[in-house]
Order: sequence, then structure tokens, then C-alpha cells
Amino acid sequence: MPDSTLPEQIATRLRRDILRGVLAPGTAVKERDHAAEMGVSRTPLREAIRMLAKEGLVQLRPARSPIVSRPSFEQVAFNIEVMSALEVLSARLTCARATDAQIDEIAAVAERMERDYDTLDMLDVFEIDMSFHRAIAEAAGNPVLAEMHQSLLARLWRARYLSASRKRSRDRVLRQHAEIVAGLRARDPERVAEHVQLHLDHLLVNVADFFESEDAGGGLDSGPEPGTDTPQDTAAAGGGAEQ
Repeated sequence: MPDSTLPEQIATRLRRDILRGVLAPGTAVKERDHAAEMGVSRTPLREAIRMLAKEGLVQLRPARSPIVSRPSFEQVAFNIEVMSALEVLSARLTCARATDAQIDEIAAVAERMERDYDTLDMLDVFEIDMSFHRAIAEAAGNPVLAEMHQSLLARLWRARYLSASRKRSRDRVLRQHAEIVAGLRARDPERVAEHVQLHLDHLLVNVADFFESEDAGGGLDSGPEPGTDTPQDTAAAGGGAEQ
């Protein structure tokens, strides 16, 4: 990421650790320890944590270390409901407003995912998949929509990754992407909207299945209960916010 800032690079590393389960829900994110591990000062690390908090991946707490968020299924489902409406709208607008070059770029992302699906790490495949959806939103020609879509995409990052990693529906996902691209090339809003909706309907089913398969507790993964610091965490915080 040569063009990204140091806080963005740190946020990317922490985000990937959260997605992979290295940092499980409920885990305290201790500035001192992570700054030392990464060889950075606490100032850019603190900024990176704020970025992740805006995405909903980290929960900030007064006078205590931030923790990795554990959203409920209801919270995730509400976000998916709005995301579905935004992605259908963005697909329709892209049919009407996108240039041929923009549609070619969207198609190139889908082709890259199909080409590399079986050789890349699952997290890399997932990030390509999300870039496909982001490219459609950006090609819709509405900056407000693109900003809202990016915000929701960030909030759903962990849920979408975990559902994708549990159900590697390779053929279905690639087929749906191909249908979406074909609909965009044909400038057919009804066709593309239908396939985007089908794509996101499967997301909700996969996320629901993931929650049902987890132990009681309503989270996306196992780990300490949110808001619970170990004695070591409390001692490290020194009774105040860990800086």
C-alpha cells in the first residue's frame, strides 16, 4: 500500500487480524502492546483504532482499552437490509450513468476474482469481492450513495468475510458476478438489479447460518464478553485510558 498513510497501513493490518480471528470479539486492543509489536508509536496506532471504530470493528470505551466489537445478528441484519437497497440502487444508476470504461473496470475485477479464486488466500479473494461491489457503487455517479455504501461495507466487513469463509460458494458467486457484469454491459437495470438482489439474499442466509452455528451468546465468534478486561488489562490501563 505505497500510497496509504501509516495509520491506514496499521488499520489494514489490525482489520485483517480481526477478520482472521487473531483478534477475537471482546479482545482488548492494547495500544502499548500493539505499538511495540508493530514498531510504531502510539499516535498512528490510536488513529488506526479510531478508523476501525468508525467501521464498527472496534468499540471505544472511556478509561479502558478498546475492544473488538461483537455485533448481534439483528444489528448485522439491519445493515444488510440497507446495504441491499443501496447496492440495487447503485447497480441501476450504474447502468444509466457509468462510462464503458468504468464498466470495463468492474468486469476486470470480476475476471481477476475468477482467475485467482483457487490460488489466493480466502481473505485476498474476499477483498477482491468487496472491491467489485465498491466499484459498482462508485460508478453510479452519486457521491452520497458511494459514501453511504462505503460506510455500510465497512460495518459489514467482518460478517461478510466470516459468512464467505464458512461457505465457499465459488461457482454461485462467480456466476452471479458474471450475470451482474452482463446486465451492466447490456445497460439493463432490471436484469442487473435482479442478480444483485439474489447475491445479497444469499449473504443474509449465510450470515444467519453462521450465527446459528455459533455457541449461545449472539456474537460472530467466541471470546471474552464485551466490556470484560482481564486483570492484566485493567492493570495495564492503570485506572485510565490506555495511551
